[in-house]
Amino acid sequence: MNLAERIQALTAEHPYLWTQDACGVTRSETQIPALLHADAYVPETDRTRVLLLGGLTGSSEGVENGFRVLDSYLSGGESLQRDVALSAIPCANPDGLAQGTLPNNGAGGNPAEGYPPEDDYYFDPNDPEARYLWRWISFHAPDVVLEVREAYSVRWEYAGPIERIANALNAYPMVPDSSLAGALSEGKPNNLAPIPTLVLTCPTDAVDAEVSKLWRILAQESALLSSPARRELDRRRGRTPIEAARILAKAYGHILNPVIYTQGVALSGRLRLFELDPDGESPVADIERMVRGYAVSSITDVFGENSGGANLAGLVYADELAEATGNASYNDLLVRAAEERYRPVNAQGIPPAADHDYRVEDMFFNGAVLGRAQMVTGDTSYMDIQTRFLLDAVVQQDNGLFWHCDNAAWFWGRGNGFAALAYAETLTYLPEDHTDRDALVAQHRRHLTALIDYQQPSGMWRQIIDFPGSYHEMTVTCMVGYAMARGMRLGWLDDSYADALMLAWQGVSERIDDEGGLVDVCTGTGVMSSTREYLDRPAIFGWDERGGAMALWFACEMERYLRDRG
Repeated sequence: MNLAERIQALTAEHPYLWTQDACGVTRSETQIPALLHADAYVPETDRTRVLLLGGLTGSSEGVENGFRVLDSYLSGGESLQRDVALSAIPCANPDGLAQGTLPNNGAGGNPAEGYPPEDDYYFDPNDPEARYLWRWISFHAPDVVLEVREAYSVRWEYAGPIERIANALNAYPMVPDSSLAGALSEGKPNNLAPIPTLVLTCPTDAVDAEVSKLWRILAQESALLSSPARRELDRRRGRTPIEAARILAKAYGHILNPVIYTQGVALSGRLRLFELDPDGESPVADIERMVRGYAVSSITDVFGENSGGANLAGLVYADELAEATGNASYNDLLVRAAEERYRPVNAQGIPPAADHDYRVEDMFFNGAVLGRAQMVTGDTSYMDIQTRFLLDAVVQQDNGLFWHCDNAAWFWGRGNGFAALAYAETLTYLPEDHTDRDALVAQHRRHLTALIDYQQPSGMWRQIIDFPGSYHEMTVTCMVGYAMARGMRLGWLDDSYADALMLAWQGVSERIDDEGGLVDVCTGTGVMSSTREYLDRPAIFGWDERGGAMALWFACEMERYLRDRG
């Protein structure tokens, strides 16, 4: 059997243990396969979580050693499986294996060295494998990584805080180098904390005897504590949504130049946080200072002659600022935007501010402005424009997911986030007796139900929703989570979405550091023309106003949801 067939056989024979996944994508668009244990991402388990890493050089012997470890684990039976949760990347260099280019990957890279990779996530032309492995393993956060390599003699090595087990294995300290195992075990990989590593180098026929020693040690009570990386994720996850929102509000929502949704949503988020946390510092005076010049300006002065929806949706803060200050004039620019840039619609019902190919971004941008304009004026004709746009669009497919637009047949992650957010915002402002409400609710439920099938065990959704191995993307998860929380809170969704919501919050909360830094936010993305182009959209690590704004909205909505549920 080939690599894929062997992995499929393991998951078919042991579905209670493993599900098949992918932890990255090569330049030839080969998925880097992974086996995920059922306890891989659960917040608490009595098992020691081990991640097996094989085939970094792409050698068939190294891959075979990895499968021998899996066989040994299965041979240990229920007693071992009660103590150890083993996940695996059986072949981290599948192109090198297939092409026989070891230790290279056939694209000019060597996934076995060069750690930590500093940039070019995940579009590096030579070695995307290293980027995917580096990020995925850190946020998988096992208690120990076990790498297996091939050689004629047996040698154990270790790095990181695992001395007691290493001594029992007669392991040698790893010589500092640029290997993945070495880099994971020191410093703050991916701004988290180290993961202890063991490296077993041996001939294939010695694997079972050697790794059985490790199983016996790990079966001993308290043999290995959670890794520092796992404890850091536990700490982040232990913060309440409002605590996460406070962190985000310090980092985002302090600029509105230009007026654009990425900044306007963050201003709105700061106002929502203050409503939830009135004992905190009020942002009102600061926001008034930022918007003072805009409030008395014309639409053309603020946005120019041909501004698109992304800029107009930057006014999402306006109604909340008007309410916070008692000054209704803050709504004036919002209403003028709705009146001057969303009327008259063309013969197809598309407003001037929207693209004519029914892009999912416009579903949100339109609804953000038109819904608020309807709320402050009582003029329901604004929502008629929005509902026609949503119902006339043909980008929701039979599987429930949304294409990026009517001529881009890819299920882009944030594109589906935009669609989820658009319907949530539209339904928030749409009158209960509107003739289109039932149809929109049905489309929205079908979309979110479809998305649940693609949610990763980490809680995240992918950069390309249906492409295993594409990176776990921050904004789509925030936007879908927000839509689920709001829908259940306001009543158009039932509690069947609650588990997916809680899992989404788990994934997002783990990816917010104490300064508001984020993990893998897809950069600004227009309509692309290939799978490769969507895979290659840079993933931003650290400060990002787009991701920060959406995370702040999600955190505030999550806090409201939890309070309402008691």
